[in-house]
Amino acid sequence: MNLLKALATVSGLTLLSRISGLVRDLLVARYFGASGATDAFFLAFSLPNLLRRLFAEGAFSQAFVPILGEYKNSRGEEQTRILVDYVATLLFWILMLVTAIGVIAAPLIIYIVAPGFADEPERFSLAVQMLRIMWPYILLISLVAFAGGILNTYSRFSIPAFTPVLLNLSFIVAMLGFAHFFHPPIYVLAWAVLAGGVAQLLLQWSALKRIGKLPRIRWNLRRAWADEGVKRILRQMGPAVLGVSVAQISLVINRIFQSFLETGSISWLFYADRLMEFPTALLGVALGTILLPFLTKAHAQQDQSSYNELLDWGLRLTFLLALPASVALAVLSLPLIATLFQHGQFSARDTIMSAQALTAYALGLLGLISVKVLAPAFYAKQDIKTPVKIAVLVLMLTQLMNLAFIGWLKHAGLALSISLAACINAALLYAGLRKRGIYLPAPGWAWFLFKLLVALAVFGAALYWAQSLVPWLQLVAQPLQRAFFLGLIVIGGALLYFTLLFMLGFRLKDFRRRA
Repeated sequence: MNLLKALATVSGLTLLSRISGLVRDLLVARYFGASGATDAFFLAFSLPNLLRRLFAEGAFSQAFVPILGEYKNSRGEEQTRILVDYVATLLFWILMLVTAIGVIAAPLIIYIVAPGFADEPERFSLAVQMLRIMWPYILLISLVAFAGGILNTYSRFSIPAFTPVLLNLSFIVAMLGFAHFFHPPIYVLAWAVLAGGVAQLLLQWSALKRIGKLPRIRWNLRRAWADEGVKRILRQMGPAVLGVSVAQISLVINRIFQSFLETGSISWLFYADRLMEFPTALLGVALGTILLPFLTKAHAQQDQSSYNELLDWGLRLTFLLALPASVALAVLSLPLIATLFQHGQFSARDTIMSAQALTAYALGLLGLISVKVLAPAFYAKQDIKTPVKIAVLVLMLTQLMNLAFIGWLKHAGLALSISLAACINAALLYAGLRKRGIYLPAPGWAWFLFKLLVALAVFGAALYWAQSLVPWLQLVAQPLQRAFFLGLIVIGGALLYFTLLFMLGFRLKDFRRRA
């Protein structure tokens, strides 16, 4: 398989997801702005998402995908099918229990994660009711992640990459067609989450059926618990849960900090984070998705040379594409927020505050994406303990930075803490790989980075000059004009950057790789 082509396919479908997500966010900003109601929704929506990352896309995937890949590559189809059935059975019944507990305990959950909401009964009640509506999403999206892990292991990357589009379409249809049926209208967003989860699950499970890997969920849990493969996954999940929990605990603590800041802070951070997700998903998530099954295969075959080459390829692409994205997000933070979100209820002040958060987030983009490449190198070798130890240290450092920055940088200080923590995390993962001899950089890195920094310096200066020519906040009545200017700057900047790379000797063929 051509890895660059696979990356382009996954990134292209992810781009479609992010564009539809951007349309979703534009509509949310237009209809609901940055208010107490949107704060309540974003908080409530973050909680099932937190559990999704913790159990489904986090600890579970880290433990399940490498072992599934091992079964597929060395144990045959029958044993692989048995493993899939048992894992699906266990996952389903555990998630059913988690769903029931979450719906009942919603008021307590909101009080714990956002104690600042307790002083505002209306906002607190909104958050509780929307959490109850959305909580079953954790069951649906976890099964989606389970199906996606199987599809990716069998090199079916397209369907999992496209699936998030359905959630965004659910939001868009709900806001445009059904918001007026709800009081308050913000409730339509909560129901859109649930409908989107159902649509995502139906799509992925139909894809599993087409390749003959649709799991059979059974009533007998005893056999599932006793299976050797399931036991290995559960043993791996122990440290994996701890590791992913560290990152999610950090997010929960951030939510606690945010709940005491002024109204709108949660929304400002959310809109900035949505823009950060574009490059993080297009490059980081796509690279991690593609690399993990192939790293697992190289490890199973004891092919250290291919293992090393895969990592080197992923890291070079990360530097080549993440650094210009970081520069662009930092320099164009105000134009981006103003053009995309400053409509309807979204004010000029909301634009300025969201842009501050985006600038702070952008500083850590290279770290965020590098972690997506470096962590799978440990997971493929079924070493989850090392990333866990690093994550615990990073959690402590993040909270120290929160305390240091929040007093004078407010919400932007929380974003800056996350950025710096991501860079520290990536640096420690890299050091761990080098220390264990898992990764040896290929020759030419110093010259590669020098040429890259030259291109970035010219690129950044050109963007700064171009964006300074436009009065972005004053063009609120001319959204098309703002979009036109921003489009010119972005397209011109991209052409300049890749022209500079070409002049400095970079060629596309240098980044092609087959696996």
